[in-house]
Amino acid sequence: MLGKTANGLYWMYRYLERAENAARMIETGQRIALTRLGSSEEEWRSILQTAGVAAGFSAAHGKLTKESAIDWMLRDKDNPSSVMSDITAARQNARLVRTALTEEVWEALNGAYMRAKSLTQRKVSERDLPATLGAIRQGTALVRGATHGTMMRNDIYNFARIGTFIERADNTARILDVKFYVLLPSISAVGTAVDNVQWETILSAVSGRGGFRMEYGSISDPRDIAQFLILNKRMPRSLAFCTRKMRENLGYLSSEYGERRPSFAKVGHLERTYLSHQIEAVFDYGLHEFIQKTLSLLSDLGQQIEYDYRFNE
Repeated sequence: MLGKTANGLYWMYRYLERAENAARMIETGQRIALTRLGSSEEEWRSILQTAGVAAGFSAAHGKLTKESAIDWMLRDKDNPSSVMSDITAARQNARLVRTALTEEVWEALNGAYMRAKSLTQRKVSERDLPATLGAIRQGTALVRGATHGTMMRNDIYNFARIGTFIERADNTARILDVKFYVLLPSISAVGTAVDNVQWETILSAVSGRGGFRMEYGSISDPRDIAQFLILNKRMPRSLAFCTRKMRENLGYLSSEYGERRPSFAKVGHLERTYLSHQIEAVFDYGLHEFIQKTLSLLSDLGQQIEYDYRFNE
């Protein structure tokens, strides 16, 4: 496969996942802000910072408000990581690799783009926001469904999956980091009802409440939630699950191309060194420090994949 084709597939699915994740991040901000009395500006500042768009927001806007933060993350064209910017980028990459996609995948993505564009033409009111975010998530889910149901399990599929899971792992780590930033100003809240509600919100942000109940029952303990989202190998948005899937797909590429490249070793290092321990080790290391290290390793892995498979050639 040409490097440019691999690049287009990888980034198409990264941007698609990023759009859904940005929608989830907005929803997380809304729910967490509801757990505090008074101004919610600090919560939205933490959301912007964790999403990596705080600097851009500050440069484009003066005062931080909930409405301006939501609009920046949802549809602002000056924000290259807004939901609408991500869906647009996914569609642009899909057009570049159109012949590698099935008709069903292309139609699902084009439909998701058109629906999102229609919903975000104007500023979305707080009343309409849940329905808008839900429609965006549904659109990205339809693309994934078409991918699973119609794509050949070859290198095209492997690059699509690698792009999906590296972006998903990055997002789960960032959503966990939202919890750190929310609690940072008031460590006294740890273990309180507010603390527990915020952990519940984190679960909801990754559609993990049902799965968590199956694993741990109805009582939510912060360590169990962290264990579930970081180390559980059956939760499809956990760091361990996403890393294992990346290793498998990089392994399939290695078999197909007859060569194991450095990215395969890097994902194995991440899995063995950081995601094969008990949750107590993570908390001893420091949850925030662990997340930041994981994000750094994921970024390094992404760069190595681009180099190994000559994305720019």
